[in-house]
Amino acid sequence: MNPSTSSYPRSLGFFPADVDGIDRLAELALDMRWSWNHATDTIWRQLDPILWELTQNPWIVLQTVSRERLEQALSNVDFRHTVDELLRDNRAKSDCQAWFQLQHPSSPLKCV
Repeated sequence: MNPSTSSYPRSLGFFPADVDGIDRLAELALDMRWSWNHATDTIWRQLDPILWELTQNPWIVLQTVSRERLEQALSNVDFRHTVDELLRDNRAKSDCQAWFQLQHPSSPLKCV
């Protein structure tokens, strides 16, 4: 899967669905790894530093940030590159076998 495409529907949440790149931010915001892996903190902090410090919740930041701020951030090449790299990393980790699959390769259990 290429980082410019996403399986997340554009109708999720209350943010402007027609902003190019919003689906990639939604994918990162909905990936629960953010609760223990803080690699994405910088993008949420860039979108709204005050709200990020108050909530530490990417989904709230994404739904609250103004359309203008989203468009400004997503038009920044460095910001988009960071988002793409984070998505690539997340997708690569999701595609790798976890400890259980490695220890029990013949188990019929495939997911929780």
